[in-house]
Amino acid sequence: MQPINALAALWRGAGRPESALETVELTGSEPVLPSSFAVGTAAQASIAAAALAAAELWRLRTGRLQRVAVDMRHAAVEFRSERYLRVDGTPLPEPWDKIAGAYRCGDGGWVRLHTNFPHHRDGMLKLLRCRHDRAAVERALAGWEAVALETAAAEAGLVATAMRSFAQWDAHSQGRAVAALPALTIERIGDAPPLPLPRADRPLGGIRVLDLTRVIAGPVCGRTLAAHGAEVLLVTAAHLPSIPPLVIDTGRGKLSTSIDLRDPAGRERLGALLDEADVFVQGYRPGAIATLGFGPEQAARRRPGIVYVSLSAYGHEGPWAGRRGFDSLVQTASGFNAAEAEAAGIAQPKVLPCQALDHSAGYLMAFGVMTALARRATEGGSWHVRVSLAQAGRWIRGLGRIPNGLSCADPHLDDVLDLLEESASGFGRLTAVRHAAQMSETPTRWMRPSVPLGTHSQSFATKPPEAA
Repeated sequence: MQPINALAALWRGAGRPESALETVELTGSEPVLPSSFAVGTAAQASIAAAALAAAELWRLRTGRLQRVAVDMRHAAVEFRSERYLRVDGTPLPEPWDKIAGAYRCGDGGWVRLHTNFPHHRDGMLKLLRCRHDRAAVERALAGWEAVALETAAAEAGLVATAMRSFAQWDAHSQGRAVAALPALTIERIGDAPPLPLPRADRPLGGIRVLDLTRVIAGPVCGRTLAAHGAEVLLVTAAHLPSIPPLVIDTGRGKLSTSIDLRDPAGRERLGALLDEADVFVQGYRPGAIATLGFGPEQAARRRPGIVYVSLSAYGHEGPWAGRRGFDSLVQTASGFNAAEAEAAGIAQPKVLPCQALDHSAGYLMAFGVMTALARRATEGGSWHVRVSLAQAGRWIRGLGRIPNGLSCADPHLDDVLDLLEESASGFGRLTAVRHAAQMSETPTRWMRPSVPLGTHSQSFATKPPEAA
């Protein structure tokens, strides 16, 4: 599918004005990363959708149109921005745990384990009854069937998936549920009067966002909203595990505070922040945050006019709706690893050249947020945006395949220096990928430096500092 057609399908699917598509310019062509899938198209179309939605908010504020341009090479590089991150000129440590990855089971099937969080690692070792050693895990899995291990892991609250082909995923009950969903859903969940956008000099100026997400997809959403001027407050807690390189890369533009939602005082403080917020973004398993009092309907009752965003692994429909997951696992379960391996002519699972499900989900979330904000400004209401990694994967799959795409050179740091920028941060001097969307009137930029988790107070600041 041509990138402009992919963008137009997203735009029209969300009910956005057709005329806006005339203001966007998409340059470049596939392949830009080594893959048989159209990952460059996915990057360009999803980033452009978010940028075009920002331009539409600007039009609502000012009555003025602006041009939006996204280059495919730049977008694809931003789709794996964490790979190019440097602090004081030095790459960060590899975030993957030593037993994470793909293994062949005793029945000949493959499974992928995700053990980057300590509790997932320890739980998997307990389930397999083996040491923290790859050879030991291989021996243990020789006694398992792939699907049985996947099921046992899910029942134990762990994260592992069996590798399936596209045909097997399409026949699976969860695959069928995902196939029935669009790339994202935007639903009105409550009544509220129209809320005009506040006066500001950027598309999202004056918009306050609570970001309760970790790893890549949700944080990329918050980072994108911050790039267009939103005041984004990342909310985490000391007991929650994190992956430092991702914290640094996706923390650009955000405030960061710590609130323990296990504590009644913490829930009270989050409620007070919700009263001030325009957008609430969360990546808890479906239904989990409602037990703390912050589900979508609960938030809409407390804060009429809220734009509430739910991120999940496998979607809000189907038997796996409540299942934990990460990009690499959803790739494995839903057919990408098998299809990419087949294209490469190899027997073992082959991953995509970036966390494409994560990154596309993040930009689709930002697109949904800004679409909902436009509707709130013109017709009122509270809104619920839902995106999942599996839905993003299904969307990418629908973009088609790239003949000989795997022969594309894999761009290394020296190949992308023209797409990087330097800035101060709470970790040292950052070298990181610039945002790929170019806006003719409101250039994207991050006004706040990336900082360690929990740096700021439990409040929205009123005046951001000048960008470094």
